[in-house]
Amino acid sequence: MNIEKGFSLVELIIVCVIIGVLMSIAMPTFFATREKALDNEAKASLRLIQSAQKAYRMENGGYIACTTTGGVNTSLRLYLPTGASRSWNYKVDGVDATSFVDKAKRTSDSRVWCMNQGADTATSCTW
Repeated sequence: MNIEKGFSLVELIIVCVIIGVLMSIAMPTFFATREKALDNEAKASLRLIQSAQKAYRMENGGYIACTTTGGVNTSLRLYLPTGASRSWNYKVDGVDATSFVDKAKRTSDSRVWCMNQGADTATSCTW
């Protein structure tokens, strides 16, 4: 009695096709979820900058402008990751005694989120 163990070529091809179909269904959902998570990261950082600006105003009597992520970190005593490998760059614009607009720009595309001193949520805007 000769019993062969293993899979035939047809069985392996069918398994590869099934895996390919499942991947083609799952990958768009994965990328959409990833982008949504990155947007949530930016919005959370903008709320952090907003809180730091309010604390800075209480200590110093006004808001401070910061044109780079490094400036935001130094001036407001925050740690937002910087560098080319990070997803977002941050800055604070439109600063006067009573207002500011903090912004987050995606490093890989043109997506920008903004939040002013009185806002509860971030909105899409221009850099």
